[in-house]
Amino acid sequence: MKWLTTPAPLPHPTPDMFAHLTSVGFTATATPYASVSRRADDGSELLLALVTAYLPGAGDGWEWCVDEAVSHGTSFAVDLGVLAADLHTAMATPSATFPTPVRRSDAVRAGESPWSLRAGEALAEALALTDGEDGDWLAERADALRAELAPLARVGATPLIRIHGDLHVGQILRWRDGYAVIDFDGNPTVAGADPFQPAARDLAQLTMSLEHVGQVAIRRRDADPAVIAGWSATARAVLESAYLGRLDELGHAALLDRSLLRPFEIEQECRELVYAARHLPRWRYAPMGVLRSRYR
Repeated sequence: MKWLTTPAPLPHPTPDMFAHLTSVGFTATATPYASVSRRADDGSELLLALVTAYLPGAGDGWEWCVDEAVSHGTSFAVDLGVLAADLHTAMATPSATFPTPVRRSDAVRAGESPWSLRAGEALAEALALTDGEDGDWLAERADALRAELAPLARVGATPLIRIHGDLHVGQILRWRDGYAVIDFDGNPTVAGADPFQPAARDLAQLTMSLEHVGQVAIRRRDADPAVIAGWSATARAVLESAYLGRLDELGHAALLDRSLLRPFEIEQECRELVYAARHLPRWRYAPMGVLRSRYR
């Protein structure tokens, strides 16, 4: 049972996602059983908790994936790529909950796309909230980061689907019978985001989380940075290849716009810095480690 630390007003994205995924036959998650809600004083309904199946032997990616990094294993990345592709295919399949799950969008509006604006705001917030030596380092590379985000201002028509929204290895359990993706609540650093987004956003979050795993292995397990850099690059490539291959096999290769991956990756690192500043200051080493490795 997952209790919401703050009761959330209904409708809430997770029950709808569970209903959709169940109806289209997606099983690589903890089977949803029930939701618990109560009526508020103003007559609205508040979601209190979600009840799902128990997965024996489950551990999240901040445990098992760090072990893989330390042991230099990468075969798991095939399974994660296939899982992500299966999830996106399920999201793109019509159901009674989401009868038109795929939209097409010409993102550019008056020379500025909503994704470009969102990424620019994330960078500005990361710069404002990151202090000390890390903040000075980040400020010196602000122009380089803006240049990485620039392609988002020139995006044309691209498919949009209901994405997971916060897809990282910590949301993927490895349990007795395989892998399961959990927590469909969305990104905690983004308020009011359109639930329909390019599939590339999920993929960018997932691949960047492998780099964060590498930083955890360096900091907590004394792994060699040079070796981890090689592991991260290989694991990312394996995951992306498996994802693309599975999408193609399922007839949904057009869901991924690869031109969005790099800018979404940079936006994600900005959001990791925002998350660290707001909620978990000790986490800052992970996104800063990734950025420092890219911008020497």
